[in-house]
Amino acid sequence: MANIVENRRARHEYHIEETFEAGIVLEGWEIKAIRAGQVQLTDGYVHIRNGELFMVGCRINPLRSASTHVQPEPDRTRKLLMHKDEIRRLIGKVEQRGYTLVPLNLHYKGGRVKVGLALAKGKALHDKRESEKKKDWEREKGRLMRQKVSSAPKG
Repeated sequence: MANIVENRRARHEYHIEETFEAGIVLEGWEIKAIRAGQVQLTDGYVHIRNGELFMVGCRINPLRSASTHVQPEPDRTRKLLMHKDEIRRLIGKVEQRGYTLVPLNLHYKGGRVKVGLALAKGKALHDKRESEKKKDWEREKGRLMRQKVSSAPKG
């Protein structure tokens, strides 16, 4: 499973409860652009309409060499593919418990592009600050340990 792009902001903005994998309906020019790394997930979210899942806000920038007879639309809504029973379960959780569906990453699986989805709850501002403090402390701890190892007497 090779990651194409990851939505790092999702882990900062949300508490991730559960992860899922879904297929995505793409056009030919979109596949070429994804292989070239011209994709962004930071503003993406998943919308439920008529019992189907759609990814909104994922931007795929068209390549300059895209076909002349196709009018690329970078911000179009893309349909996600999952089994019906999985979708029903997700709809129940999103509607009843106040969860949000957020795309975490795009990756290859068996030659196809898949979307990693997360069932998530939004973090409050103090939670974001707390996770930022933890991350800073881990970074500082690693730095201190490296200094301690390098300044240890050799012998």
